[in-house]
Amino acid sequence: MRYYKKKEEIAKRKAGTQTIGESIKGLLQAYRLEGKLNEVNLVQRWEEIMGKPIAMKTQELYFRDQKLFVRLTSAPLKHELNMSKSKVVELLNRASGHEVVKEVVFL
Repeated sequence: MRYYKKKEEIAKRKAGTQTIGESIKGLLQAYRLEGKLNEVNLVQRWEEIMGKPIAMKTQELYFRDQKLFVRLTSAPLKHELNMSKSKVVELLNRASGHEVVKEVVFL
């Protein structure tokens, strides 16, 4: 009696089956949750993407209609980031792999 499967047997799939990853992606698309998931992912990765000094001065992050609102505690940092809004949007979208952010508003 054999308790393991050969690689060839594992590689063969029955018609109509799909991986768990494909199923989850399909479910997210069907319920239109993919965009929200990308937004939550960006908020969670804010420190990793923008760096620790900016994350320490960030008080609040939230999305509304593909706009990212960022409340900062430092006026000079707010001015500096306002000057480079397009670069910040590009950086965030590149990090997520999708066009999640259309505009950034610094408060």
